[in-house]
Amino acid sequence: MSTFDPTTQGIPADAMRRLAELQPGRPGSIFTSDLSVNEFLLVREAGFKPIGLVLGSSIYHVGMQMSRWSQNQELGTLSQAMYHARELAMSRMQAEAAALNADGIVGVRLSVEAREFGADVVEFIAIGTAVKADAPTPDGGSWRNNKGQPFTSDLSGQDFWTLIRAGYAPLGMTMGTCVYHIAHQRMSSVLSNIGRNVEIEQFTQALYDARELAMARMQAEAEALHAEGIVGVQLSAHNHRWGHHTTEFFAIGTAVRPLRPDHTIERPTMVLSLDG
Repeated sequence: MSTFDPTTQGIPADAMRRLAELQPGRPGSIFTSDLSVNEFLLVREAGFKPIGLVLGSSIYHVGMQMSRWSQNQELGTLSQAMYHARELAMSRMQAEAAALNADGIVGVRLSVEAREFGADVVEFIAIGTAVKADAPTPDGGSWRNNKGQPFTSDLSGQDFWTLIRAGYAPLGMTMGTCVYHIAHQRMSSVLSNIGRNVEIEQFTQALYDARELAMARMQAEAEALHAEGIVGVQLSAHNHRWGHHTTEFFAIGTAVRPLRPDHTIERPTMVLSLDG
């Protein structure tokens, strides 16, 4: 039976044996990948060789937190649970990539699945393809991020190729989350709005605040990686099982940096042909 070893950052022993068989240069080693054929070819064209499929998982019990019926408020206990569970899954995926001596992980998919173990139990899964660069960065440096970890990216193979060709390197997937309770309307407000077109300001403000908190946290992670910006940002809402007046906003994207300090993107030139 597979067990967890703290020295391998929670990677099960069975997974360590699988990773050992994927080590580059090992006789008979065969890479695995969740990339499509086109993505695989473009990642190779960008100068990266797939090594193997890496994954991280965390089954997490989400605690409870009381909210005030008529007050907009973040539910900090739930926000922290959702953030920590995702981070555990991502860090275990990165640990598998590091065990393969990979430079990064491309095509990352991060998902949440409810489990039947309990009403408040969910599994967070991160999966992607570990890759090794054919050569150092143009300035002779490492493709890993400033924390010495393999970079992570949820860009498609096509977008990854475009990013590298444009002179940028991925640093890591950055994310922000906020679980927020949206206040109920008072009965007097409900009755006064019947038959009228009117903005429900407390609902607007709640959703606006929750999105801003998620976006700000994602941006803070990018700043910690010394990124120039974040590309491919996705902002989504998840209701999970917390009731119809509680929702989670989740922001995620890939932090990037230019490969050269003096980098500029070359613009295509237009050639005009005059007939006659």
